[in-house]
Amino acid sequence: MGRHPRRDLVAGLTVAIVALPLALGFGISSGMGAEAGLATAVVAGAVAAFFGGSALQVSGPTGAMTVVLVPIVHAHGASGVLAVGVLAGLLLLALALARAGRYMALVPAPVVEGFTVGIACVIGLQQIPAALGVSPGEGEKVVVVAWQAARDFLTAPDWQAPVIAAGVAVLMLAGGRWRPAVPFSLIAVAAATAVAELTGLDVARIGALPAGLPAPSLDFLDLDSLGSLVAPAVAVAALAGLESLLSAAVADGMSVQHRHDPDRELFGQGLANLAAPLFGGVPATGAIARTAVNVRSGASSRLAALAHAAILGVIVFSAAGLVARIPLAALAGVLLATATRMVEAGSVTAMIRSTRGDALVLVLTAVATLALDLVLAVVLGLVVAGALALRAVARDVRLDAVPLKPDLPQDHTEEEHALLAEHIVAYRLDGPLFFAAAHRFLLQLSEVADVSVVILRMSRVTTVDASGALVLADAIERLQRRGITVYVSGIRDGHHQPLHALGVIARLDAAGQVLDTTPEAIAAARDHLHHTGVLSASR
Repeated sequence: MGRHPRRDLVAGLTVAIVALPLALGFGISSGMGAEAGLATAVVAGAVAAFFGGSALQVSGPTGAMTVVLVPIVHAHGASGVLAVGVLAGLLLLALALARAGRYMALVPAPVVEGFTVGIACVIGLQQIPAALGVSPGEGEKVVVVAWQAARDFLTAPDWQAPVIAAGVAVLMLAGGRWRPAVPFSLIAVAAATAVAELTGLDVARIGALPAGLPAPSLDFLDLDSLGSLVAPAVAVAALAGLESLLSAAVADGMSVQHRHDPDRELFGQGLANLAAPLFGGVPATGAIARTAVNVRSGASSRLAALAHAAILGVIVFSAAGLVARIPLAALAGVLLATATRMVEAGSVTAMIRSTRGDALVLVLTAVATLALDLVLAVVLGLVVAGALALRAVARDVRLDAVPLKPDLPQDHTEEEHALLAEHIVAYRLDGPLFFAAAHRFLLQLSEVADVSVVILRMSRVTTVDASGALVLADAIERLQRRGITVYVSGIRDGHHQPLHALGVIARLDAAGQVLDTTPEAIAAARDHLHHTGVLSASR
């Protein structure tokens, strides 16, 4: 933190300017109020910056978390949201201690992209009532609430709020393209507030804010109701972990020297979510947009994120009255522009064009995020992506008949080689022998006919699960019932245990029919055929 303090402080100031309207907007959108958004940005931002696993991460309230919190506010009230934050913090600490951060790399890109598209749509729809200057209707589904707001507006249109929201959004989007380093969000909000004050526009404002953070308190915890909050807490913790690790990975990609520790990042986010509710803050995550601004502004250490939290704290204590005059429509414009920026059209288009499977996962995750909820959408996306991946792997599994001659000992005549080939067939298994491919393997192997011996070459089997092992046992038993002797060769060291544990090769091993190499298996098969009289003992 002492290497480039001036650069870090400038970056922290820049991020604070960008974060102020976002913190206010996300606090209001969550249903907890602007003061909750500011408290989260200050407390969670400082704690996560100090204890987290990324030196460049900036944490606070985010749009994705807002989407999860809205139904919790409706069902359990403000105290329920604060309790959920504490429970989610404990779950994140448990995930950190279990070293679960490394598994973030297993989330497929189409799931992340679809999740982002869905979140952007939800955030945009959430802003419709404030942008139109009407009271939000009842309901948890953002599509329904947005439709009701549009209907109410058309009944008695008042264009003051829509003009403010549209002006702020256009200024942010156009200005961001023209001068990306300039904080147009704060400029747009300040301009909208000044215009509203000077012209006396009759639009809804943020309203009175407390001049400072409340004293820390645990009064919101109700032990009797904690059981009903476990499921929402799991959803909040899952989202906080996913979004924070994704944001930290983005920061790594934008920098050269920094690499985050995923488990420590989960630990820092857990502590942040334990601390924020004590001061009236909502659950927090790593914020991708603010983290990107931090990196682009030249941040090189945690000092930048800590400075961002401290500057917001100063604003809370010194400028609460000024912040209270900001029109809600201006914050709606900020969040509409933010939602638009979240979607990278080029990346989405490229992913949809890559494969039909990727397109299906992306669209399904986005629609589920909009129609269901975020965590369920991610789980659904992972399940579909996993099923498609298993299908692709299963298609690559092969059971090929292979020629025996290259493995036959060289001291036998061509006639005996030909005779051996007529009575012995060798099959080589390539790839994983697991549940998704096992039954196709069984069907292929069951079609073997007119032979006395089958040699199963397993040196190229990459993995064996219980389903694959049981199907292999079934195939061997079917061949033996038809009078075909089975030899197995080349089993890898790690595959002996499941095959023995499930009784697949125990009897074969006891009968000497499990060999290390294919030549040994051929020699044993030849001796068996001599012994049974299939092959003549004479040369």
